[in-house]
Amino acid sequence: MARAGLGSRRVCEDMIAAGRVTVDGEVAVLGRRVDVAAARVEVDGVMLPIAPDHVYYLLNKPAGYITTADDPQGRPTVLELVPPEPRVFPVGRLDLATEGLLVLTNDGALAQLLAHPSHAVDKEYVAEVAGGTPAPGALRQLRQGVELDDGLTAPAGVGILAEGVLRLVIHEGRNRQVRRMCEAVGHPVVRLVRTRIGPVRDTGLAPGRWRPLTRGEVRALAGAAGEPRSGVPA
Repeated sequence: MARAGLGSRRVCEDMIAAGRVTVDGEVAVLGRRVDVAAARVEVDGVMLPIAPDHVYYLLNKPAGYITTADDPQGRPTVLELVPPEPRVFPVGRLDLATEGLLVLTNDGALAQLLAHPSHAVDKEYVAEVAGGTPAPGALRQLRQGVELDDGLTAPAGVGILAEGVLRLVIHEGRNRQVRRMCEAVGHPVVRLVRTRIGPVRDTGLAPGRWRPLTRGEVRALAGAAGEPRSGVPA
């Protein structure tokens, strides 16, 4: 558990003593030896990664944090919100003002799979935009593709959630893409939150909090990128 980044050994022992850890459905006891390659270990009902050297976190990024390992300007980074060991890195980016779901891992193969543009993993956003709900013509532009300075965007899924609030689904990973698309049709973004990455969403994860991805979620993410994860057991 400590190697999976859940805290110090003492913290992990406290979790076990509090009955928060189960092994194959039974409450764990201190001192019990477990074969992590075969046993199902859960903390608060969330399965731990099977490989102790690979961890997968889902973070609800608040505004004001940058999605890099460090920043020359001294701004806070998303790595300050997750355990310091083992060292992880973010998969993709959310800009400083954008909130929402972000995957962090030390599994380079999965990170490359998810980040590569050819794999086209959907990302869903909720965008509050200026100027009220876009007119049908602007919505059609978003759905069919918007001409930006780096070329025409792929078609996006667009829905109206409330007055001036849109749900957008894109699969490209261009810099500040949703913000630039909305600005291009005359409705600059006031607030932007990513609510889904491929098949993974979590409406109960508070801003600034993280949790381990389940084994099923890791497999589903890799499946959404079009390639099975041989390193995550069925």
